[in-house]
Formats: sequence, structure tokens, C-alpha cells
Amino acid sequence: MSELSFRSAGESDIPVLVRLRDEAARWQISQGIAQWKPGELGEEHFRARLADSEIWIATVGPDGPVAGAWELWWDDPAAWGPQPPTAGYVHRLMTDRLVAPAGTGRRMLAHAERRVRAAGRSLCRLDCRANNPRLRAYYASAGFEVVGEHPWKDGGVGRRFAATLLQKRVLDDGQRLAETARGTGDERFVGGDARSACGWERRLRATL
Repeated sequence: MSELSFRSAGESDIPVLVRLRDEAARWQISQGIAQWKPGELGEEHFRARLADSEIWIATVGPDGPVAGAWELWWDDPAAWGPQPPTAGYVHRLMTDRLVAPAGTGRRMLAHAERRVRAAGRSLCRLDCRANNPRLRAYYASAGFEVVGEHPWKDGGVGRRFAATLLQKRVLDDGQRLAETARGTGDERFVGGDARSACGWERRLRATL
């Protein structure tokens, strides 16, 4: 298996991110997958995400070509509503199908999970269109569990769609509190608030 390296994206990566997204959209269309469309997201989108979130790049080796990328957000009210800071949210998991070795998508997800865990947050979350069973099955095979549906998510591209919400636990509560106490997480959620977060998870399952 080819070695992958990971690094934070910068301003100079923005054209590559646009290309990856458009190529992924064209591939989806060729496969009959209703998810993305070419040209929906330009440089302004990725520039904004660099400012308010994180974008990660996967390369083949430390100096090799770009194999893929993804966004990691620390909140996602459009899909999940207001939430306590107990999760990281993966968006736009993209690979270059001409460059990426087999298993790149899964390895990028694993890196995202490690990043969420290092931040002291216990859940890695993502969503996909409810009418995309192939992508839903892919995430399920990576250990993500369906916990709800959002019937009218605003995708930020001028239209709304039904979204399936999935999550994976990457820290148990004891580990999360230990990470937080060491200053790697959000210190507002030391102690009893962890129980509140768990209670919210149960309500999510019951109501979404």
C-alpha cells in the first residue's frame, strides 16, 4: 500500500481543491450518483473554509502529488442544529482517482477521526444525500452509524435536499474528559456537561 502523507491546506492549494471537487462531481455524474455538480464551489468557498475551519490535503508520500482532500468543521448548524462542542464534522471528502492509491478515502477518514480525537472531541460526524445509498453504505463500512435524517438541509449551493446524518464515536466520555482536562479540548465541557452531551445523542436518535 502506498504511503500517504497529510498536511494542512493553504492558500496555494485552493485551485487544486476546486479541481478535485469538480472532478469528483463529474465522476459521480458518470456513475449515476446524484450528489455534486461541477462548478458549484469555486475558490471563494475554499478560501472561506480556510478562514473558519480546517482543510486537509493527502499526498502520495511527503513530496508526491495530491491524492485527496477534505474539510473538517468544528460546528455544522445547517445539518445538525446548535450542538455542544463534542464533535468534528467531515465535509467534501475528495480523491483524485488518477493518483490516489486504493483505500485513500478510508485513510483520510481515519486521519480526520484522529484529528477530532486529538481535539478532545468524542464524535466524528458527516452527512450525505439521503438518495445516495452507495455513499451511505461506504460510510457504514467505515464504522459510521446513521443517527438521523435532515429533511431539508441547505447545502449552500442554492438548493435544499434530504440528508442522512451519520456519526462515529472516537473517544469514550472518560477519554474525552481526560483530553479536555489536559487542555486539548473545550474546557466548558468538563464534568457534568458530558452527561448532557450523551443525553442529546439519545434525543437526536428519537427526534431526527
